[in-house]
Amino acid sequence: MTTYESDIKTISSSGEVVFNVLSDLNNLKKITENPDLNDKVKDLEFDTDTCSFTVSGVGKVGFRIIEREPNKIIHFKAEHLPVPVNVIVELTEIAENSTEMKLTLKAEIPTMIKMMIDKKLKEGMNTFADLLVKALNSNLRQ
Repeated sequence: MTTYESDIKTISSSGEVVFNVLSDLNNLKKITENPDLNDKVKDLEFDTDTCSFTVSGVGKVGFRIIEREPNKIIHFKAEHLPVPVNVIVELTEIAENSTEMKLTLKAEIPTMIKMMIDKKLKEGMNTFADLLVKALNSNLRQ
C-alpha cells in the first residue's frame, strides 16, 4: 500500500462547520466553478455520499463516503479504478474559527505504474487540498 499525504492546510472555520460541509458532497458543487479544473476534470457529478468525474488520461473516477467521524474524519473509497484507493480527510480544530485539514491517499499501485504517476499523485494531493481550502474559505464566509 502506497500512501500520499497533503501538507496540512488551514481553513478559517470551526471543525464542526468544515465537517458538515465536507460530509455532504452536494456542498462541493462550488468547486466546479473553478477555472483551474477545466483542463483537468470534466463531467463532475455529486450527491450526498458520492462524487464522480472524468480525468483526462485516466477516465471516469468516483469516490464514495464509507465512514464519517463527526468533526474529525471523512473516509472515501474510490470507484471505477483498477486498483483499491482510499482517501481520508482528517480535520483538527485548532481554534474557534480555525481548522487544520490533511488529505491522505492510500492505494495499491503496481511498481511500474507507481514510477510513472508518483510525482503527479504527490502534487495532486496538495493541489486538491488547496482547491478544497479555497472553496471552503470562500463558501464559509458567505
